[in-house]
Amino acid sequence: MGNVALEEEVDAVIPAEAFHRVQESAEFQELRKRHRSFVFPVAIAFLLWYLAYVLLAGYAHDFMSTKVFGSINIGLLLGLAQIVSTFAITTWYVSYAGRRLDPIAAGIRHEIEGPLAAATKESK
Repeated sequence: MGNVALEEEVDAVIPAEAFHRVQESAEFQELRKRHRSFVFPVAIAFLLWYLAYVLLAGYAHDFMSTKVFGSINIGLLLGLAQIVSTFAITTWYVSYAGRRLDPIAAGIRHEIEGPLAAATKESK
């Protein structure tokens, strides 16, 4: 699970025009669209889930203190579910990025650094 876009380092200065050209390219726009279409909905869903937990903890004491088994109550289970959901979202994003974002990012990086990498290797 590495970041494909960061595998190779280039010791050269890239002109600002190249960055502007990439920023306006269809590939970069697709990369931004894919990133935002994942991040924004998932972030909103998680924030709503967290807000629900906080509101329940603050205003639904009887519900949150309902015993499930032994000294384990609903509040504790929902708190642990917050932690589990954080790790699940992180794992989901890493998988998504590896499949849908990193290949595009690597292509963009190769496009912008390819000529520089070749020139750097020749000069060494």
